[in-house]
Amino acid sequence: MATPHLHPHLKPPSLPLPLSSSPHFHLPRALHPPPATATATAAAFATAADEERMGRGPVQLRRIENKINRQVTFSKRRNGLLKKAHEISVLCDADVALIVFSTKGKLYEFSSHSSMEGILERYQRYSFDERAVLEPNTEDQENWGDEYGILKSKLDALQKTQRQLLGEQLDTLTTKELQQLEHQLEYSLKHIRSKKNQLLFESISELQKKEKSLKNQNNVLQKLMETEKEKKNNAIITTHREEQNGATPSTSSPTPVAAPDPIPTTNNSQNQPRGSGESEAQPSPAQAGNSKLPPWMLRTSHT
Repeated sequence: MATPHLHPHLKPPSLPLPLSSSPHFHLPRALHPPPATATATAAAFATAADEERMGRGPVQLRRIENKINRQVTFSKRRNGLLKKAHEISVLCDADVALIVFSTKGKLYEFSSHSSMEGILERYQRYSFDERAVLEPNTEDQENWGDEYGILKSKLDALQKTQRQLLGEQLDTLTTKELQQLEHQLEYSLKHIRSKKNQLLFESISELQKKEKSLKNQNNVLQKLMETEKEKKNNAIITTHREEQNGATPSTSSPTPVAAPDPIPTTNNSQNQPRGSGESEAQPSPAQAGNSKLPPWMLRTSHT
């Protein structure tokens, strides 16, 4: 018989495995053969281990009826819980306190960096403060109710007195009460007037201080103006004197007047004294130019 030719990339179909050799198949518990040498305790531990391995679906949170299974589950979950508490305390730097009591009353605890006592004291303080805020004391509520009644009566009395001071609701008052109200109003008016006068005196004194300050400023400004005025006057006088001093040499110097020449005579050489210099013997340029004119004309020209 010829074998069929298969494609090199195709695989022959796999044959179905028997149900007993399938990895995901388990016979019901009733069909398992009873253990020959294992004790009941070992069988319970094995059954619990199988259930833990098979727990892929949602776990039903209810009490485990089997005592041995319950103890095994408690031991495993306790170790996992302690491990998680240690991890969160190290990774997140959190203060963690874990207290677990078994069904037999055995204590299992874990505390992070700080001690268990410190964490418990902190928890008590926090829980007490939170309860004090969320749950007020009934005695305090009763005291608040009594205090509210007292304050309400005081408020009503004050409002009534205020209305009477304003001249309202006076029909129910007696003569004595009206006199007391009058004295009270007079005292109030006296106090108001004294306060008003005090404020007026304070304002007047403040205005006087301002007036004095303004006068001082005015005096200072007036002195400055006088000083500036004196400086200007001194500058004007100085410039006037300088002008006068600069104009005096030209105006006060007399103009030179030519002296009259003596009347020439016929014998000049005889009238001149002996021993005179050559400058006296020499005639002036005017005389040299006018030597041909008569003497009386020369005198007239010089004058």
